[in-house]
Amino acid sequence: MSLLNFRRKQAPAPVMPTAEIAAFMQDYSIEVMPRTAEKVENFRDLLPEGTRVYIAHIEGTLIEDMVATAKRLNADGYKVMPHFPARIIKDRATLANWIAMYQGEADVKQALLLAGGVAAPLGDFSDSMQLMETGLFDEAGFERLHVAGHPEGNRDIDTDGKRLRVDEALKWKNDFQTRTDAKMAIATQFAFEAQPIIEWADSLKFAGITLPIHIGIAGPAKLQTLIKFAIACGVGPSLKVLQKRAMDVTKLLLPYEPTDVISELALYKAQNPDFNITHVHFFPLGGIKTNATWAQENGGAAAQPANTGSKD
Repeated sequence: MSLLNFRRKQAPAPVMPTAEIAAFMQDYSIEVMPRTAEKVENFRDLLPEGTRVYIAHIEGTLIEDMVATAKRLNADGYKVMPHFPARIIKDRATLANWIAMYQGEADVKQALLLAGGVAAPLGDFSDSMQLMETGLFDEAGFERLHVAGHPEGNRDIDTDGKRLRVDEALKWKNDFQTRTDAKMAIATQFAFEAQPIIEWADSLKFAGITLPIHIGIAGPAKLQTLIKFAIACGVGPSLKVLQKRAMDVTKLLLPYEPTDVISELALYKAQNPDFNITHVHFFPLGGIKTNATWAQENGGAAAQPANTGSKD
């Protein structure tokens, strides 16, 4: 659908009390793909029971592999949230079949709906709103639907680099929540600076969009890996933070860690309790184990078990 441990000389990262970071990190989520999940021998060694685990559906991934990953994670006690990318779903019948497979084999009750990364639709759907309008998720009794957010815009949608169409879509989705029983939230792409994230989140609130935000954060990784993913994912203005770091030979080979932005966002949240960013969502670009270990060492709190309520 963002934060760094590089210490800026002009503005050192604030030293945060553990309690504030821990409160911000509570019930964090993380994203996996079937091929990366296969490399994890035991998720229970890495993630607290009840952690929400998104399963990314990349074009070319078999639905059978997605469902098998969901089944495994559900059996291990995690809240499973697979991606439903509109542009790779052929038609309504295919969507209904995917939903039936997820529910029948993995008891899935949550989904992230998004357009998907392909340039042109492979079938009848081109955006997540069309998926929502089918009514199939409601008919199947899904308890939660998340939608994508882009703090720095999305040039696939707004080619001019602005956010007009993206924000209009979020307003539509916000209205969808108010006229239905759907429990919804925005899960965002990652970015690398706190202030633009705060300004974006505040702008949504000012526009009357009340959906809670699960902010995307790039987990610990090599700098070269981050830059590669950032370019591929269309991360825009905050990419300059990584590029500046890359020019410092003393930092070039040091691993990135999301300490600074997590700290800044946690501080802002502590000072503004009604801040609409409610959760952290990790993209484990440097590996699931590396990310899970970092989260545990930096205040990541255990989520509540999957069969109980939590502050979603």
